[in-house]
Amino acid sequence: MDGKPQSIWAFVGEGGRWPSAIFSSRDRAEEWISARGLTGMLTEYPLDVPVYEWAVDSGYFRPGRPEHSTVDFIGRFTTAHQAHEHYENGAAG
Repeated sequence: MDGKPQSIWAFVGEGGRWPSAIFSSRDRAEEWISARGLTGMLTEYPLDVPVYEWAVDSGYFRPGRPEHSTVDFIGRFTTAHQAHEHYENGAAG
């Protein structure tokens, strides 16, 4: 490993559509969330690997229908298999 992070952590506040913050570590993200008493979800994303390909390569998703290969499906793909945590008023849970 070259010292660069292999993933990032994205925080999306409750009701948010896009991340409000991106972090290089879960610890830094949790410090920020806790210090501000935020509610939302923190999710880990692999760097330089699309989530769709990560899920397929990891065996978490198997495309089984033609629409699973469309640009719309792949562009919106998410999976609960990514490491994630929900926060309420700055506390995990």
